[in-house]
Amino acid sequence: MTGDARTLAAYEAHVGDYADRFASAEPGVHLKAFIAALPPAAHVLDLGCGPGTASAFLRAAGHRPDPVDATPAMVALANARHALGARLGSFDDIEAEAAYDGVWANFSLLHAPRERFPLHLAALHRALKPRGLFHIGMKLGAGEARDALDRFYCYYSREELLALLAAAGFSPQKIWEGRERGLAGTEDPFIVVQSHA
Repeated sequence: MTGDARTLAAYEAHVGDYADRFASAEPGVHLKAFIAALPPAAHVLDLGCGPGTASAFLRAAGHRPDPVDATPAMVALANARHALGARLGSFDDIEAEAAYDGVWANFSLLHAPRERFPLHLAALHRALKPRGLFHIGMKLGAGEARDALDRFYCYYSREELLALLAAAGFSPQKIWEGRERGLAGTEDPFIVVQSHA
């Protein structure tokens, strides 16, 4: 399993803070839209599942989540809180073919190195069934940086991200943009894209 060691260490150290910061009693607007667009009893890869909140909401809606995270403490917390069967894995471990009805990659792939990002998108396209649903959330910007918690980020413009999605075979259906305050305390612009494979 691979991944940026400093980023993984930051999540290990702040697992409780992260879970508390993004705790919610109901799905957010983007997860609601994703759930509404899935077929019944959908098999969904939750890539970078964190504490398992999204997978818990997916399961409650009648779907079959497969939660995966590269941080052992996040996997342990997801299973302790929700008994999800979350498992340890990284972006490089995506090897399934036509296995999922949906992929939820909510602000996880922004930690991938730029040179690996197209490969991850291609692997996720292969992992989806034809016309499968792909959700991706990313921070908008340019270049690469580390935040105050030492997490690595790779930034893209709207145009860059849409071009990369198209090159991987995805067809964007809905796009949202906004700003949100993250765990590191900064308020950053973001983009969320819901696509079909």
